[in-house]
Amino acid sequence: MYLLIPAAGSGKRMGSDRNKLLLTVRSQSIIAWTLLAAEAASSISWIGIISQPLDWPDFKSIIADLQLTKPVELIPGGATRQESVYNGLQALPKAAQQVLIHDGARCLATPDLLNTCAEAIHHCSGLIAAIPVKDTIKVVDENKIIQSTPNREKLWAAQTPQGFDVKLLKECHAKGLTQGWEVTDDAALLEKCGIEVRIVPGEETNLKVTTPQDLAIAEFILTNRQS
Repeated sequence: MYLLIPAAGSGKRMGSDRNKLLLTVRSQSIIAWTLLAAEAASSISWIGIISQPLDWPDFKSIIADLQLTKPVELIPGGATRQESVYNGLQALPKAAQQVLIHDGARCLATPDLLNTCAEAIHHCSGLIAAIPVKDTIKVVDENKIIQSTPNREKLWAAQTPQGFDVKLLKECHAKGLTQGWEVTDDAALLEKCGIEVRIVPGEETNLKVTTPQDLAIAEFILTNRQS
């Protein structure tokens, strides 16, 4: 299975002046934990990191220190996540028929989750890891006035990995470019194209490290796992 890791984000919400994936959690960078999970996942055979060339020296150093056995390719990122994934799809080896896309900031995803998604994508056109929403969700307007309360039994919080048929996802990205669609994940492109996307149960600990509070939670979870 081929794995693309969007890793071009900034550290603005983290209060950092560099790529947040270079910040350290328990003596390893955030991107290192993500790579270690991919290395341990038996289904993954190739890894592409989509990032800004400015970060490549740091990423190359991290990759070398981890002594990964799987090939890792650095791919230039775009101005948005959508552009970055588009670039990543063009850089996939020609043999790639399915791909997993996993945010580099979700450094707590387990090898088991990667393997589960890699197996499931052989039986559908698209999938996302997700968990049921626990909180009551409110839809509000620009004035912070509540407009409605959706039934949470039908709400799931999207995670990554997300898996897709490569040819199909390339077609959806191309259509998104021509139509001017702006989306925050690749599943939304398939949805806009009327293509069914399946849910694979995710993991409660598979949080996206975005703020200093998330960093502290990640440290706690990794400490518990290692002990």
